[in-house]
Amino acid sequence: MTALTLDPAALAGQLGLADTVVDPASRARSVARFREQGIVLPTFGQLADPSTIPAGAVGGADKNAPHPGNLFRVHWYNNLAGDRVPVPDHVVLPPALTGIESPIIVVFGDRFPMITAHKVLAAFSCLAPRVITGQFDPTRHRAVWPSTGNYARGGIAISRIMASRGVAILPAGMSKERFDWLDQWCANPAEDVIKTVGTESNVKEIYDACNELALDPGNFILNQFCEFANHLGHYEITGRAFAHVFEHVRATSGKPELRLAAFTSATGSAGTIAAGDRLKDMFGTKIVAVEALECPTMLENGFGEHNIQGIGDKHIPLIHNVMNTDVICAVSDHATDELGTMFTSEAGRRFLAARGVPDSVIATLDHFGLSAICNVMAAIKTARLLGLGPDDAILTVATDGAALYPSEYAKTLQQRFGGSFGDADAAAVYARHVMSADTADMIECTHRDRSRVFNLGYYTWVEQQGTQFEVFEARRSQEFWRGLRRYLGVWDDMIREFNAEVAAKS
Repeated sequence: MTALTLDPAALAGQLGLADTVVDPASRARSVARFREQGIVLPTFGQLADPSTIPAGAVGGADKNAPHPGNLFRVHWYNNLAGDRVPVPDHVVLPPALTGIESPIIVVFGDRFPMITAHKVLAAFSCLAPRVITGQFDPTRHRAVWPSTGNYARGGIAISRIMASRGVAILPAGMSKERFDWLDQWCANPAEDVIKTVGTESNVKEIYDACNELALDPGNFILNQFCEFANHLGHYEITGRAFAHVFEHVRATSGKPELRLAAFTSATGSAGTIAAGDRLKDMFGTKIVAVEALECPTMLENGFGEHNIQGIGDKHIPLIHNVMNTDVICAVSDHATDELGTMFTSEAGRRFLAARGVPDSVIATLDHFGLSAICNVMAAIKTARLLGLGPDDAILTVATDGAALYPSEYAKTLQQRFGGSFGDADAAAVYARHVMSADTADMIECTHRDRSRVFNLGYYTWVEQQGTQFEVFEARRSQEFWRGLRRYLGVWDDMIREFNAEVAAKS
């Protein structure tokens, strides 16, 4: 069963897979609004290959401002100043840091505009198809962005650029820095920032808030966990960028035999992990799905609370291509909290320098947030599980940087280290979490393992969220996922048509 044989209404509704204009009047109002505001949409193809973006598209836009030109920065080819670079910014972590022979390639997400996290790409990917098909009307809809933080921030940024009102829904226990940003960007934070009960693991509570808001037809829910444009945007844009990074590393490493053995990604909404589907197609790369050990949903059908912010869980996202997953890995938030504290401390950096980690690599640790450290730890564990060596590269992503977590590191410093972090603490943290990282909380997936995880999603999506059963089941087949990719070309054609109408005189 493919996307083409399923009910078009079911695909266009909850899943965001419309391939024609659904509401011409709504689309016409969007065209008029975009013309008034001078908004031009990039295509998915342009964001995947920014060299095709027309000169001057960004203009003089401040990368931190809600300026339409920043839509043309929603890709991986930015540096910290917002200038375009030939290869996405990344670092190759050496054995002196990781304790393994395999090079770990980390691509930096904090180069994205406005929110310094790559979730702004997911937000654009979800909203743009809804606009060009006439489903979302910026003149009458509030865009509702359910998230554990960065997607909601990305949604608020994209909403402002597209001249519409955004609403962020996220757990009250997320980092202070996320809420500080929202207070600055939302015109009315008291109404447009909705704090749900709990922390990182409490995704169902976010869904419940969305379902209540959806009773008002003026609210439009853009649920990253079931919007397949999230998957497709990352497959096309992130996947191509990551492949380019690997090819660059291989070409400059002096090792033409280097292979991309694995890609590790905390699942979160299961958007970013879609890049693994492309990497597997291109290089035969194994896809490693990562979660918190304190909430081992995929590993053990388990539950719990954790602090690896940005990887919400206790459910299986509808857009997760579970049947293409090769390894499941759990990482403890004790590791991410304590390594985050170490990486940002003078004692921790002294320790790493003494181990022979180059200063240039140590300097990049400012760009590792909690989920980035989680992804790196999963890469270390994957190398040990699969017996990888120096010719086997592992690629992963730093979703955001340390700048989003000072308040969290302060808590860890006080609660676990008594308010100070010294040389002995650095040595102990490194030994405990890096050198002693083992493979106990991992599985190399069999077909039965994949089926178990896939089936777990039934309770969230069919029973709770009303997803059509035929849609849910169709996702077992890779034919379904390959069939989705046609939407990218369709949407790009529709974006070009939309832009032409915006540019035309009224």
